Amino acid sequence: MTQSASETSHRSRWLLGISGALAAATVVVAGLLWWQHDWGEPFPALDSEYLDEQQLALVEVLRQEYDNPGDGPKYAEGVQEAWCADFVSWTMRAAGRPLANPNSGSWRIPGVYTLQEYYQSVGRFTRVDVGYRPRTGDVVLYGPDSPLGQHTNIVLKTDGDAITTIGGNEMGTIRIRTIVIADTADVVGYGRF
Repeated sequence: MTQSASETSHRSRWLLGISGALAAATVVVAGLLWWQHDWGEPFPALDSEYLDEQQLALVEVLRQEYDNPGDGPKYAEGVQEAWCADFVSWTMRAAGRPLANPNSGSWRIPGVYTLQEYYQSVGRFTRVDVGYRPRTGDVVLYGPDSPLGQHTNIVLKTDGDAITTIGGNEMGTIRIRTIVIADTADVVGYGRF
């Protein structure tokens, strides 16, 4: 049984279409894997000579959590939720600097907006546009239009215009990243340590 030229042409186009779709799917999957492969940075060397005892205690807690990260419920008293603010609250408490939720009084502040309210209520909030230079232990507060959405993390160090931060619930884990504040959309301000 022989195939007609029309059947051969149809089969060739069909195989070419399937091959093209598979190639496109491969590119999409590879792109997603590449994008999600941003594992963050190693824990930076910090000059302890310029850190006070409370900053040193916080850095030690942050280093331990970075080396042996927990999952979100660890930092959120067992609650399954977005946990970046929980991570900030948990590490501050573990370092002896507990926060106080303005709504409940609890050490845990589960939301970024409530975290900002806390820092405002205790007079330790500084908007990003006032020229403040963040220091180790300061909490960065991001609005919904930032690359991470409404988010928060903690400053490890400042180097020129860049800050190196550590945060929870960044791609599902604890990550370190360096950003230039002026190049990052919707950084709202800092909760000063």
